Formats: sequence, C-alpha cells, structure tokens
Amino acid sequence: MDHDMLRQIQARRSFLGRSMTGMGSLALGMLLKGKLNANPRPEFADDFFTGMPPKCKRVIHLCMAGGPSHLETLDYKAKLAELDGQPMPKSITEGQQIAQLQGQRNSLKILGPQHAFSKCGQSGQSISDILPHTQSIADEICIVRSLHTDQINHDPAHTLMNTGTSIPGRPSMGSWLLYGLGSETQELPGYVVLTSAGGGQAQPIASRQWHSGFLPSKFQGVELRSKGEPVLYVKNPAGVDRPRQKDVLSAIEQLNQIRMGNDFDPEIKTKISQYELAFRMQTSVPELADISDEPQHILDLYGTEGADGSFAANCLLARRLAERGVRFIQLYHRGWDHHGGIKDGIKFTANLVDQASAALVKDLKQRGMLDDTLVIWGGEFGRTPMAQGNGRDHHIKGFSCWMAGGGIQPGMAYGGTDDFGYAAVDKPFHVHDLHATMLHQFGIDHTKLTYRYRGRDFRLTDVAGNVVHEILA
Repeated sequence: MDHDMLRQIQARRSFLGRSMTGMGSLALGMLLKGKLNANPRPEFADDFFTGMPPKCKRVIHLCMAGGPSHLETLDYKAKLAELDGQPMPKSITEGQQIAQLQGQRNSLKILGPQHAFSKCGQSGQSISDILPHTQSIADEICIVRSLHTDQINHDPAHTLMNTGTSIPGRPSMGSWLLYGLGSETQELPGYVVLTSAGGGQAQPIASRQWHSGFLPSKFQGVELRSKGEPVLYVKNPAGVDRPRQKDVLSAIEQLNQIRMGNDFDPEIKTKISQYELAFRMQTSVPELADISDEPQHILDLYGTEGADGSFAANCLLARRLAERGVRFIQLYHRGWDHHGGIKDGIKFTANLVDQASAALVKDLKQRGMLDDTLVIWGGEFGRTPMAQGNGRDHHIKGFSCWMAGGGIQPGMAYGGTDDFGYAAVDKPFHVHDLHATMLHQFGIDHTKLTYRYRGRDFRLTDVAGNVVHEILA
C-alpha cells in the first residue's frame, strides 16, 4: 500500500470518524478503553526511586466493597459485648460525623459483636469465627486495626481509597504504578479489574475507580468479565485468519503513524498500542481463561471450578494474571453494606470470600510468589459500634484491613481502636499511609512519583502520607 493511497484512506476515515465516530474504532475502544500494553521502565525512574531494593513486583487488591464491619471480622471489642444494648456515651460521638444515624444521637445504642473471635496461629492473631479460612493464614498476614479515612459515603470513600482523593477524575493507584514502573507483560493489560457480588446490598462501582485520570490513557485499568469469556469478541470472526488480521493491523498502524506525524497527539500512540495489544490478546486471553491445566486440588483449594462469576473464580484468575506479569490486579466483591441484619448478613458474605482469599495467599506462597506479591484485603470504611436497628452504619474513624506478602511483616497486628472500636487511637493509619507504604515496597518514594497537570505536580498521596516501617519485614 503506497503513501498516497494511505492518505486517501485517511481522508475517508477522517470523514467517517467525524460523522459516525468510526464504528470499528468504537467497538475496539469498548473492548480495551484505552489500555496499556507493556511499556518499559520510564527514563525518569531514577528521580523517584528510593535507592532501596524493591520488595514487591505486583499488587492484588481484594476490595470488600460496601464497608465490612471490623467489629465482626478483625477487631474484637470485649467492652462492646459487655455494654450491648446500653446507650452509647455522648462523649464518644459528640460532634462526630455519622451517616444515617446523624439525627439519632440521643438514642444511639451499643451493638455488641455479633460473632465470636478466636486466637489463631502461633502469632495468636484475633480473627472472627466467620472467617475460618482467614484464621488458617493468621501467621501470614499483618492485620492493621487503625485504618481511618475521610469520606463517609461509598463512592467518595472508594475514590479516596483508589486515587488518594475524593475528587473524581484523578488517577487510580494501579495507574500510578504503571506510570512509574510499566508492565511486565506484553500479552495482557498491566492493570486488570474483576468484580463479583453477593451477600448484602451490592452498591455500584463506577469504572472511574480504575481510570487513569489525567495520566495517559494507556495506564488505565481493564475490566475483565468474571463469568464466561473474560473479553468478548477477542476471537477473529469467521473467515478472518490471523495473517489477515495482522495485515489489517499493519495498515491501521500506518494510518495512525501518518496522523501522529501531523497532529503530535500522544493518544494516537496509545491507540497504536491498543491495536497491537488486542492482537496479542487473541492468543493470551483464551489461554488465561482455560483452567484445564489447573489440578483438582487447586480448584478445591479455592472452592471453584472457574469462570462462574464468583469471587473464588476471580481469585484463581488473579493468581493466573499475576503469573503472567500483570502489575496491578483488583478484585471487587460487592455485598458488605449491612445496615440491617448484620449478624446473618455478614456471615453469609464472609462465606463467599473467606476461602478464596486465604487460598490465594496459600497458593502464592507454595508457588514462591508471595514474597514479591502484595495482597491487600479490606473495604472503603468500617461500621459503627452503635446499632442501626439490627445493623451498623458507615464509619470512617477506625476500621481494619489485612495485608500479606510483598515484604510485609507476617503474623502481626498494627495499631488499634478505642474500647468501643470507634476511633483509631493507637498508631492511626490513614489511607495515604497505605498508599505510601505500598509504593515504598516497590522501591518508590511516594513524594517524588509526580505528574505535572495544570500547573501543579500531583501524586497519589496528595500532600500527606507516611511509610509505616513498623509493618515491614
């Protein structure tokens, strides 16, 4: 195809693009949404590295969307059990931000723990009995009991947890990692998201939670389907073989190169990489989804036969993604918003995620991958010590998460809330501290990983955040 013919095709394509938005390009955009193929370590990387050897290569974030109650999972409070049903001391809640309970300050009642806890492992970690499989990995995890956040409603709290700010439109933490370190795979996106639901109110999760914000769109997360084929239309249609598809790809790339030479738009380069990644995904995605090579004991470990839309199936897929070099993997399970019926509701939801969460840690360890894979389990906030009927309201002053691998000290608890489980009083651990510590494990100084936008240097931790060295191995 000569140069003049390419320019004629470009003119026709430009017309179609302006008049019909280019249906073929739109279809591919829906498939990939501006995603990343492998990119090398940035030239400016030395500017933000700490100089310390990185302990971590990848993150698997198990996001318990809806706000799991720390008081029924990871933070037992004997005082609550003792005072169950009694009025909540006004000295604790006076002037504090509360969600739906805001107008009921004079009638707030304490709700004791709804499930028993046990001391687990050689470390003696205190973990709820509704999480028996998590109890079995007590010596592998670090439980942080002093988390706190700034946002009391789901969407802004998720936004803060993912992007370091409640302001929509900022880059997600996965995008920041790809921007700083690039991807280790050329066959799959470097940032992948999977979702599941069940067990309670399934609050919606906006796709902007894994968006690249003002970073180039190649750093955006890719949502894969958790049931059936992970990506629709990744296979060639009937009559189109791989050589023909490659020929089409080459022609489109030439057109885009001409356009890039005229417009100097960096997003055109991203589009070129999208097409190339899509071509490679025609082989890599079916191989990823084919779990016929997984032995039965591994399927039994996770509690799934795979590709059924469950959190368990997603955890198995997360391990397969990690093996293939995906940098940041995020699994959302929506079903933790227990404003009522928390005793039975949280037990049911916990049962949907407990076995697979623990299985992921065990599986990574037995494959020698846990040392350089950081697993994070937790929600966007916790729940109130005060009753909301027979449930609990949103709570931001103190809640819990656990971390494993990636150079995190195993078999320990860090920080704590007061006797009511209300506020983080011992070694408070803000969301910014979580982000700073995570980046540190990749050898990144969170204060130096910045991107200049509209006259300001932005970063994941905004103007805050401290690396919490006490939880590092």
